[in-house]
Amino acid sequence: MYDYIKGTLTYTDIDHVVVEAGGIGYRIFCGNPSAIRVDEDRQIMLYLHHHVREDLQVLYGFQTREERRMFRFLLEVSGIGPKGASAIIANSTPQQIALAIAQEDVKFLKRFPGIGEKTAKRVIIDLKDKLKTEGFSRDPGLFNSSAGPHQHQPGEAQNLHEALEALLVLGFQEREALPLLQEIHKENPDLPAEQLIRQVLAMLQRF
Repeated sequence: MYDYIKGTLTYTDIDHVVVEAGGIGYRIFCGNPSAIRVDEDRQIMLYLHHHVREDLQVLYGFQTREERRMFRFLLEVSGIGPKGASAIIANSTPQQIALAIAQEDVKFLKRFPGIGEKTAKRVIIDLKDKLKTEGFSRDPGLFNSSAGPHQHQPGEAQNLHEALEALLVLGFQEREALPLLQEIHKENPDLPAEQLIRQVLAMLQRF
């Protein structure tokens, strides 16, 4: 019914934002409302998912179509509702989730809120083949969204994945760790995960 919305960000709450478009304020739920990007005039664009139940209609918003696609895939897994799927999207990227599923990385999936070992295994069983068919695969360029034209080799992508997972376990946020990993990797693509982690930690300590 709805594909996207463009308008003015009126305010941000704990679990949603309100966007005014055409004189109407739309409440749009997001996993991490404070991370949503706006321009200097507070203009915003979000891709929407219209979730309908017998007693409720809710809009969920995403900054990219890939986020929305992964959200919809996650909804197909028994035991994961829209709030849980939105929280997963807010704490990772669609590419990293797809990579974890392709590698059957239960440990990575269990770190998300409300995802235990049983549900993590169900995610892998239900989505592994489906994501591959739909274009989400173990692509060497999964971590390459801002690293320029260099195409990662499979081992390099694994090093980035392992380094990012370790930094998240240490308590760092993806939004601060991933850009630094990409910057270091662009200059030294052969670095193993351990050295990537050490260099990121050294850079973060300077901030």
